[in-house]
Amino acid sequence: MKRIIALTLAVMLLAVCFAGCKGEEKTIVVGYTKYPPMNYMESDKLVGFDTELAEKVFTNLGYKVSFKEIQWESKYTDLNSGTIDCIWNGFTCNSADSDGVQRSEKVSFTYKYMINRQVVVVKKDSGFNAAADLAGKQGGAEKDSAGESYAKTFSNVNVKGFTTQMECLMEVNAGTIDFAVMDALLVESLVGKGDYANLTVIEALSSEKEYYAIGFKKGSELTAKVNEQLEKLAQDGFMMTLAQKYNVDATVVTDFADQK
Repeated sequence: MKRIIALTLAVMLLAVCFAGCKGEEKTIVVGYTKYPPMNYMESDKLVGFDTELAEKVFTNLGYKVSFKEIQWESKYTDLNSGTIDCIWNGFTCNSADSDGVQRSEKVSFTYKYMINRQVVVVKKDSGFNAAADLAGKQGGAEKDSAGESYAKTFSNVNVKGFTTQMECLMEVNAGTIDFAVMDALLVESLVGKGDYANLTVIEALSSEKEYYAIGFKKGSELTAKVNEQLEKLAQDGFMMTLAQKYNVDATVVTDFADQK
């Protein structure tokens, strides 16, 4: 009888322990903003290159992944307060913010995994072809973005900050602003097509190369762990296959040798 009672108690203890372990499953919160092809909604589901890559990386690391839409201008506050655990959303790492401070001074960046540029979007019939044509005109860019910083390098332009890049695109399409400065990866997926068929890019005004990386709090151990996963997923072909799915295979970075 004592053996039966002891066995029963042991089984109950194991059950409690198992339930407790399940309840302690780690969750990582990824901060993002919506824009194709990186993070966007399709059939009520969040998809995109960054979305799927983040899910793969953190699942491999043993985390449950949760995505939280943020305001780009509040990204550092959200990260440092713990509202989110990382910024994974076409985050340009080789640029400074509007305060002149390099982003690399504010966060811990992973390897650069995607090439981007800032481009100037206008209406096809605008007649704008050079920087001088933008003088005195009203431009738009996402607040506290690399696009906003680049827009302000043009002489005698007015730059209005918007909450998202998609807002900028819609405003220039509606004619309420004269031009928008945005990420090339977003622009290439939408401009000149569908609802944005009447828009084009002034190619001569595109910026130098930029690079996307994932941002963590300074000193975070996750930076190195994510780098290891990026290397593995590049080597086994996952990143390139995913890049082909979202038509960014010409700009994805899969060789990190020079970043170590």
